[in-house]
Amino acid sequence: MSSRTSSFTADAITGEPEVVEDRHTLALHPAWHTLKAAVAELRLAQQHDGSLEDSADRAEAAELVATIIRSLHELQQPFAHDATYLEASAADFERWAADGYGVPDFLDSLTAFHPESNRVDGLRHVVVFPMYTQNGSPDRLFEAVAVEVIWPEFVAELEAGDYSNKLFVPIRFLDFTEGYNTNSAVLFPETVAMRAIPSFTWGAIFADREAARFRLVVQAAAETTRLELPADAEALLSDQRLAEETFVMWDLIHDRTHMRGDLPFDPFMIKQRMPYFLYTLEELRCDLTAFREAVRIERGAALHTAAGEPQTHSANAIATAKRVQYAILFDRIFRFALTGARVRNYDGLGGQLLFAWLHQHHVLHWTDTRLTIDWPEIADQVIALGAEIDDLYWRSIDRPKTAHWLAAYALVSATVTPNPASVWAKGPDALALDGPPRGLTDQVLPDEFPLSMFYEALQKKMGGVIESTAGITGHTAR
Repeated sequence: MSSRTSSFTADAITGEPEVVEDRHTLALHPAWHTLKAAVAELRLAQQHDGSLEDSADRAEAAELVATIIRSLHELQQPFAHDATYLEASAADFERWAADGYGVPDFLDSLTAFHPESNRVDGLRHVVVFPMYTQNGSPDRLFEAVAVEVIWPEFVAELEAGDYSNKLFVPIRFLDFTEGYNTNSAVLFPETVAMRAIPSFTWGAIFADREAARFRLVVQAAAETTRLELPADAEALLSDQRLAEETFVMWDLIHDRTHMRGDLPFDPFMIKQRMPYFLYTLEELRCDLTAFREAVRIERGAALHTAAGEPQTHSANAIATAKRVQYAILFDRIFRFALTGARVRNYDGLGGQLLFAWLHQHHVLHWTDTRLTIDWPEIADQVIALGAEIDDLYWRSIDRPKTAHWLAAYALVSATVTPNPASVWAKGPDALALDGPPRGLTDQVLPDEFPLSMFYEALQKKMGGVIESTAGITGHTAR
């Protein structure tokens, strides 16, 4: 465990004074530290599927499991709102031990955990699951995580209005085991080891990690490219709390968009292998929808003000809507484009596409080795790209799958230059269209859309900064 996250104090978290004392109590509560230490040691004896290694000392494992169970019971009083879950978790550990430490099955405790039912700003949870962490560990090892909910009043108002999302739970790290000392910024129930797949009722996103790495990377990118930032963008980069609330609003709208709009039955085509640029367009569609809605809130407020009419959104929501636009723009073109390997990097391609679109529509400029943005025109061009993707989806309803894939490729390749070795870039006549779609997917190069010269140069300057954000939290970024 990194020394940056091995403990937490009241000073680590901003919030209302009346809840700081409770957080400090959690920081000093021996049951949490005992639980975390036992889980960390038990992880060392687990195999990739979560079962114990054949060589693992069963007596030592039994002692660790007993310690975990005892800690879970002790935490039921300070976490009375999660008492049912904590009891179920203890029972799952008991059954895992009784069954001989095979592949874990924590379905019962997973179905007992319902953070979405009590979204209160500052409310804390302690969870333990055998799980993999997206963008982190691919192994289903035990993870113990202490979190708190981020649910400011203006977000509650948005969610109760036009942006309903009953499954969305934005959270902040308090402490965690090694699997989260990575780039993972989500806690999703589908990553848990379980015997059957239930109907998932929640999904949690660590807004503090998203905000912290955004602030670090974008500040470095602005300095590197000599981009002059507006005053409200500077304020966003300098204030962790503002950044967290900005990402909560972004994620609220993004998350709900995946199953809304004119789109195929399942935009992700779950369990179907398909070209990675389709994932690019789906993620970008959701981000640009959030951008468009943020612009709508901001511009609607200006119209109401000009007409002397009362606002339909709170002042905090209106101010945050402007910050959401900065966050989507900068996170996409700076951090997303350069994060991760170049093998089917669909988020990276999304950043490249947005940057190239804005550059080719003459609202973003790289001139005299300086990046400039035409701020009055930028929003309309971002919205225009979103409209292109929306139109692609609308047309896909009447198209065969292969035709939709070809149209999606045409949209991306019209703006981002494909790899010169690409078969797809040669057009339909070069592709094996008479076989199953899987064959078309196989013909997509691992790096079908390489980085431009601009990004190659920027990556050399920014690579170390981006890598340094692994394991970052809102506490470590302050």
